[in-house]
Amino acid sequence: MALSTFAGGRLWGARYGTGGPWVLALHGWGRDHHDFDQVLNGLDAVALDLPGHGVAPEPPGPWSTLQYAEWVAPVLDELAGGPIVVAGHSFGGRVAVRLVTGAEGATGREGRTGALVLTGAPLAPPPGKRVSRPSFTYRAGRVLHRAGLVSEERMEQLRRKHGSSDYRSATPIMRGVLVKAVSETANAAYMPPLRAWAEAGKPVELVWGEEDREASLAGVRAGLDGVGSARVTVVPGAGHLIGAQLASEVRAAILRHRAEL
Repeated sequence: MALSTFAGGRLWGARYGTGGPWVLALHGWGRDHHDFDQVLNGLDAVALDLPGHGVAPEPPGPWSTLQYAEWVAPVLDELAGGPIVVAGHSFGGRVAVRLVTGAEGATGREGRTGALVLTGAPLAPPPGKRVSRPSFTYRAGRVLHRAGLVSEERMEQLRRKHGSSDYRSATPIMRGVLVKAVSETANAAYMPPLRAWAEAGKPVELVWGEEDREASLAGVRAGLDGVGSARVTVVPGAGHLIGAQLASEVRAAILRHRAEL
């Protein structure tokens, strides 16, 4: 594969194969297009670096996942003419859902996607889990910081103490992106549009590592319960990241839809 630009230089990523790409892959948080190398090797496909990851510059502000999807949508014009398979891992799964259920149509590209393969995508909390709130200390510090009563240095100490490892390692803009995405997951905001898309007959494949502790498969399955076009594959021994075992099953899921496109 070779690093390429798309959409007039606005998008960065890798092109696999030699024919018209019929797969679009979107990576997870803190990762880049290389996560899909094992999945896409030998296929005609494109894997992007999402803004703020890999070689792609950060977005100009704390984008929502819908804004990410709208940024990605122009690459659809450069892929194969028929419906394509969109594959998304983790954060990229969130963006993939927004792409096929919203941005595709909103940007005048209705019908460009035909199937969705998701792996380790945190789209909903486990059934029955209450939405957690930041600690009182952090919330109080945030209020006082906004009022000018707590210094930026002290606020940064609170962020590092109470935030996740992804949050602590992110820049201010990317922290804003992460907060929005986590909030949408906590409220299962991705599930109603995904369910509607699947109920329209579009195939949805969920390929999850058995040991994935980062993304709830149970939450996504509950949101798609009873939808006949949704298929689930649990990979024994696999975790959240795309290792060899998970890559093999994600690739198999993608190939299942090749003849249908």
